[in-house]
Amino acid sequence: MIIANEHRTASASATIRAPYDGAEVGIQPLGSAGDMDAAVASNLAAAEACRRMPAYERAACLRRIAEGLESARGNFATLLAREAGKPITQAGLEIDRAAFVFRDGAEEATRIGGEVIPLDVLPAGTGRLGLTRRVPLSPIAAITPFNFPVLLAAHKIAPAIACGAALTLKPPPQDPLTSLMLGELVAASGYPAGGVNVVPCELEVAQGLVRDQRVRMVSFTGSARAGWAIRAAAGTKRVALELGGNAGVVVEPDADLERAVERCTVGGYSYAGQSCISVQRILVHERVYDAFLERFVTRVGRLKLGDPLDPATDVGPMISEESARRAESWIAAAAAGGARVLIGGKRRGTLLEPTVLTGTRPDQQVNCEEIFAPVTTVTAYRAFDDALARVNDTPFGLQAGVFTRDVAALMRAWDRLEVGGVMGNDVPSFRVDRMPYGGAKASGVGREGVRYAIEEITELRLLTLHSE
Repeated sequence: MIIANEHRTASASATIRAPYDGAEVGIQPLGSAGDMDAAVASNLAAAEACRRMPAYERAACLRRIAEGLESARGNFATLLAREAGKPITQAGLEIDRAAFVFRDGAEEATRIGGEVIPLDVLPAGTGRLGLTRRVPLSPIAAITPFNFPVLLAAHKIAPAIACGAALTLKPPPQDPLTSLMLGELVAASGYPAGGVNVVPCELEVAQGLVRDQRVRMVSFTGSARAGWAIRAAAGTKRVALELGGNAGVVVEPDADLERAVERCTVGGYSYAGQSCISVQRILVHERVYDAFLERFVTRVGRLKLGDPLDPATDVGPMISEESARRAESWIAAAAAGGARVLIGGKRRGTLLEPTVLTGTRPDQQVNCEEIFAPVTTVTAYRAFDDALARVNDTPFGLQAGVFTRDVAALMRAWDRLEVGGVMGNDVPSFRVDRMPYGGAKASGVGREGVRYAIEEITELRLLTLHSE
């Protein structure tokens, strides 16, 4: 653990094992309720120093963290590949993206502004002005999932440092070691001790952090079930939730099929589909359905499944055998209900073959729930509006993709789709880490991307001035 920039051990610990072969990767101390209490207390003690730190110094801290990630990229990527089972090339990309988030945070730290508001819209406001500024909420409880342990920690930590907030991060239990490595860079950055703590712990201790009356905000990324339970338990705290999805793609007859096939392959099977914006449901116009499906199945068949440390691997293991078995059972249930498995569907331990299903029904789990696995369904449609309705026919609404050369169709999709973002001529998995990212409906509340996250973790404060 890292509390107030000090490393701490604990009486309890967990062994972290590689999803690919079960090899021991490391031993992780597990924080107690007392440790978490100390972390929040150190946040409170550091809050004023964090808030008072000049913007240029906060920016310098963020640049130092980015430089640390870049210089240790290989070590981070290797550890991430081992503890998370993420293919090494994708692990390297995650580290690159995390470094960008901290550099973006350095820029945003220097341009957090406010407004001058004329108040003479009524006689009582004559001679008066209103001034606004943003004040950080502290402490913040941040909870991150296993699928992007470094990047998603960056999306919590960078905005907090940028605006001068204090934060305690509870990293994922499956792969906390890279989060601790990142915590070491933060501790060495010059940000006040206690400004950012990293405390791995069991669920009960994390629940105590959420309920702690001293905590002003909870920022959570993870499953919808856990996220909405956190919101229910958070009381008067502000809550930001980045939750799950079963992302849909629409492929119109005028689309560039080669691009659509390639992007759906990348979007559906990177990191074994373990992303909340992974391509899950592909809807293809009936005029190009056969052509798309033939090319797509061929392309998926070329993906290499195997050792995440092999640079040639496209699809590595799922995070646990339990997760792989669950996805395998959903595939089997779909097939028993009349679906066809065109490719894949077989499992060996944590390795699940990249799978393509056709003939599925909307009410089957492979469509209506989040499979979080290397599995896609492909379905034909006749009318564009019907496809949009099909994308919307889910409790989730994180991101969607639409492939078409018709700008009017893209605008219609932007208007009709009940999602946080519509990706034109790309898959819902597309994300540039500066853009506003978040969902609608059961997919969450709030937005990430440093600039937008700063708005979530600060509150607006008004001052009125009377000049006469």
